[in-house]
Amino acid sequence: MIRKWLAGSISAMMLLSGCGNDEETMKEHEEVDTEEVVKVEEAVEEEVVEELPYAYPVSGVGSEEEITGRAYAVMINNHTKARPQSGINKADVIYELLAEGNVTRFLAIFQSEHPERIGPVRSARDYYIELAKGYDALYVAHGYSPEAKEMLENRYVDNINGMVYDGTLFKRSKDRVAPHNSYITADAILQGAEKEGYDMEQAPDALKFLLEDEIELLSGDVANSLSVSYYNSSSFHVEYQYDEDLQKYKRFSGGELTIDADSGEPVLLDNLFIVETNHRIIDNVGRRDIDLTSGGNAYLIQKGLKREVQWENVDGKILPVSNGQAVGLVPGKTWINVIPSSPGLTESVSINEKSR
Repeated sequence: MIRKWLAGSISAMMLLSGCGNDEETMKEHEEVDTEEVVKVEEAVEEEVVEELPYAYPVSGVGSEEEITGRAYAVMINNHTKARPQSGINKADVIYELLAEGNVTRFLAIFQSEHPERIGPVRSARDYYIELAKGYDALYVAHGYSPEAKEMLENRYVDNINGMVYDGTLFKRSKDRVAPHNSYITADAILQGAEKEGYDMEQAPDALKFLLEDEIELLSGDVANSLSVSYYNSSSFHVEYQYDEDLQKYKRFSGGELTIDADSGEPVLLDNLFIVETNHRIIDNVGRRDIDLTSGGNAYLIQKGLKREVQWENVDGKILPVSNGQAVGLVPGKTWINVIPSSPGLTESVSINEKSR
């Protein structure tokens, strides 16, 4: 009897032990399976990049909301007494061209961002007006050359000017002297547009931008640092340095980092487009005629790489092309240096480059 009881007990214990092992094994499998599912889900989440349904037309940066709002183009003073400027870190595109002498000025085109203060605002020239018109932008300046005055008075482009609104829409800064102290705000620009009856709802046509996989395939000569010279003027000598961490270019002028005067934030650039074209002196003051229609040689520099391309005027915009095809920009901010064809790219631009 005892033997039967012992045998039964041992069998029961073995059965229970087997069941226990099976349950532990099942639990281990359940835990492993759960961990694997979590890992797979995390991997999938990392691979999925949310594609925003809209993009700003001049910067190419994605947006959750449909884009509206007309661009405005502001003449920015680049005299040494006007630096650092305000608002240029928010511009989608900036053109830098010579005015009189060896002095450059900026045409800053805003659409995706609207800085609190912009300036110092400077006087108009005809070729800057043409560039603003290419974006159907409201043109903002303070003063004008004779050619520019005629264009503005004939309403060649919608515009507001400090010669009309000095002290109202345009405010004078007390810490600088004229003509380096005229400023305007984004709100004042909209107020001026309303006063003049200009429609500010229609966004400009979109530029061509690269997709993420196209950016990864970019090739060219390494251009981690480069400089642009305007007739060897040290005050208007421009340098660009590529920040590998940010994957953007920082700009230096006269040896100083280009920053926003109000926030201290640096100007960070995704596309550098350097184009050469014919410049011609037209009067005894040194004003220029700059050819912005014929096209020509150019460098396009993106993600630390330089390509030799051509430039064309496409509906008033200066854009890169290669073999007759439009070349896409990296989404973000673009700086366009327009330099004289004499001495041209090879003499005016110095690039630290290697093949990659």
